[in-house]
Amino acid sequence: MAPSAVRIGRAAQERECMVVRKTKKMLDVEKRIRRPLERAIPEMLNEEGFTETAKQLKLPKPTLTYWMLKLGIEMRRVALAPGEEIEIKRSNI
Repeated sequence: MAPSAVRIGRAAQERECMVVRKTKKMLDVEKRIRRPLERAIPEMLNEEGFTETAKQLKLPKPTLTYWMLKLGIEMRRVALAPGEEIEIKRSNI
């Protein structure tokens, strides 16, 4: 399986200036996991993968996809040749 890189995209950076209205379900999940979704989802996706993240958040996969879109979280797959490495750099938003 190729590694995935998840980051908060330009759309999310622009949304930082404006408030993203979160649904009651989003707020309930944040309360349960004790972290903001904008930080938790990318971390979980990088560590666990898409399906496992949806399971841990107790969400259907289409809902997780919608939340990622709404929060401006991008997911990209990268294929690496033997011996190649990937580095994820976090920007300070």
